[in-house]
Amino acid sequence: MEKTGKKRLGLIGKDISYSFSQGYFTEKFNVMKIEGFSYENFDLQNIEEIASILKNPEVFGLNVTIPYKEQVLPYLDELDKTAQEIGAVNTIKFIDNKRIGFNTDTYGFKNSITPLLNISHKNALILGTGGASKAIAYVFKTLGIAYTYVSRSAKPGQLSYIELDKEIITSNTIIVNCSPVGTFPNVAEKPNIPYEYLGKNHVLFDLIYNPEVTAFLAEGKKKGCVVQNGYPMLVGQAEKAWEIWNS
Repeated sequence: MEKTGKKRLGLIGKDISYSFSQGYFTEKFNVMKIEGFSYENFDLQNIEEIASILKNPEVFGLNVTIPYKEQVLPYLDELDKTAQEIGAVNTIKFIDNKRIGFNTDTYGFKNSITPLLNISHKNALILGTGGASKAIAYVFKTLGIAYTYVSRSAKPGQLSYIELDKEIITSNTIIVNCSPVGTFPNVAEKPNIPYEYLGKNHVLFDLIYNPEVTAFLAEGKKKGCVVQNGYPMLVGQAEKAWEIWNS
């Protein structure tokens, strides 16, 4: 890719001053001595504000985060196969006046969680039902791991938090927090699950990376669980996005 002229990348989200992406890519450009590139936060109060960004000729790629991974779909011209199946986008590439949506969360999550698993890990709980949770479910499908969503209300194929009991927790040895509960500054909060039933064979994965050890992960550590925060997933999805923008 030509690395001269002004090339703007950015993150679409709401209340994203804490963003990992801006610092990560800015440092990447400095380390790699890539000139003419910038990465900025586009903090939108509603998705309609994206229209002016999509028309800006200097913008050639975007990341998308909460709460717009699903809301952004009507503004795109195409979706790649994975993003279409998931129904959520976290990366947009501009090609020949087209906006094409991708999902690199799948790449980041799969590479992060696979090393933590063994043959006994066959069932998972996904806490939360937003756009990020759909990417997690997609990965579990490709790995042959059965999964159940958990949210505030029960639906067919979806449990409520109050339904979680010893049998459900002990039989689902992977638990992934896709909800924002526990994010800075509300670091004392944690998903409402019965932590007393966790054991050494559990893997707890939190998509949150700030704080480094969330209250959810701290409870898991007390019980001897394998725990992982969202940082390696974020790095993986960012690198995959960079690869897509430059391909």
